[in-house]
Formats: sequence, C-alpha cells, structure tokens
Amino acid sequence: MGGSKSALLSPISAALTQAGLIVQLFVDVVRNLFRKPFQFREFIEQAWFIASVTILPTALVAIPFGAVVSLQTGSLIKQLGAEAFTGAASVLAVIQQGSPIVTALLIAGAAGSAVTADLGSRTIREEIDAMEVLGINPIQRLVVPRVLAMVLVALLLNGLVSVVGIAGGYFFNVILQGGTPGAYLASFSALAQLPDLYIAEAKAAIFGVIAGVVAAYKGLHPNPGPKGVGEAVNQTVVITFLLLFFANLILTMVYLQIVPAKGA
Repeated sequence: MGGSKSALLSPISAALTQAGLIVQLFVDVVRNLFRKPFQFREFIEQAWFIASVTILPTALVAIPFGAVVSLQTGSLIKQLGAEAFTGAASVLAVIQQGSPIVTALLIAGAAGSAVTADLGSRTIREEIDAMEVLGINPIQRLVVPRVLAMVLVALLLNGLVSVVGIAGGYFFNVILQGGTPGAYLASFSALAQLPDLYIAEAKAAIFGVIAGVVAAYKGLHPNPGPKGVGEAVNQTVVITFLLLFFANLILTMVYLQIVPAKGA
C-alpha cells in the first residue's frame, strides 16, 4: 500500500514542484525587468524572429476561423429571426474570444516551441553555465527580452486576427449567405463595446507572458542531449495550451462579472 501510494503521489508532487519553479521564474523575470542594462537589441531581434514565424500562420488561421464563426452565427441568428444582429454577434465572438484564442495557439505552438528549442540548445551546450561563470545573468540577458517580445507580438497578432477575422466574416456572410453589407456593418455597435477590445488585448498580453515564461523554463531545464530538447519543446506546447485555456476561462468569467453586457 505504501509503495502504491507513493507511486500515485509522485506525479502530483512533481507537477506541483514544476509549477512552483515556473512561478519562481516569473518572479525572477519581473525582478530583472527593471534591472539595467536592458537588452534592447536582443528584444528587437527576438520580436522580429517571433513575428516572422507567427504572422503568416496567424493570418491563414484567422481567415477560416472568421468564416466559420460568421457562417455558424449567421445560420443560428437566421433561425431566430434576428438577421440584423449577424454582424454584431460575429464581431463579438471574434474580438472577445476568437482572436485571443488563435493568438494563444500560435504564440504557444510556433513562438513558444522556437524559444524552448533555442534556450534548450544553449543549455545542453553549456552556454548558460558559461554565462553564469562569467557573471552574466541569463534571466536578464536571455529570458526577459524573449518574454517581452512574445507579449509585444501577441498584442499585435491579436489585432491582426481581429481585423482578418472580421473581414473574413463579412465576406462569407455577405457573399455566401446573402447578407446586407450595410446591416452587417451597422450592427457592430449593437452588442460589441470598447471594453471587449480591452479584454482581448489584456488576454493577449497575459497569454504572451505565460507562453514566454513556460517556454523559457523548459528551455533552461531540458533533459540531457538533443532528445531532451525535443521533449522540452513538446512539453512546452502541451503545458502552455493547458494554462492558456484555463487563463482564458478565468479572465472571461471575471470580465463578464465586472463589465455588464451592452443593453443589460
């Protein structure tokens, strides 16, 4: 019984330990964020790299996503006899939920895996240890610029997904479902409001922080060898996905409690 109980509790203990270490890394990132000198060149290079690997996939994902949302909401609203609110429902779904989720998936899947692979390869080549021997803080030098770069790119990608998703929804609703262009555009303000955009950007920023910290932690603590780096990349994507969806649930619940729906 004792052996089976310890075998059962061992994964839970390991998960809690890893969660604590990730939180500790987040605290270290915040602490080193205001420490000089700020690695501005590294920040620009990482932001450009992350943007280059995420912009095109994000745009390609946003087009069918906006189309699916528009077609589904258009069909449902037509059954309810409220065709005038098709544009409002589509915009609300894309801005408040769709664009942050798509941004989270791309940031975690493309950018997070790239950051983990980069830091993991540096770790197994003992570059991180060499930096510490030379008195260079790897958190300040490598992790902080990457986390900030992911936050910046996440904010920009969220805006890109919103624009592309709404444009795709407009095209499919007006062209395929025979909607009226003027009614689609005029109904934007019926349900959507400015705080919806604020919460979408806040979600994107928080998702960028989570993805950056998890990717950095896994990159700094891989198992030995190239195989360990590959396993760290896979674990980064899975853990980040779980955390991002859970964070999205919490943020949405808090937002809906604080900000009442328009017309309520």
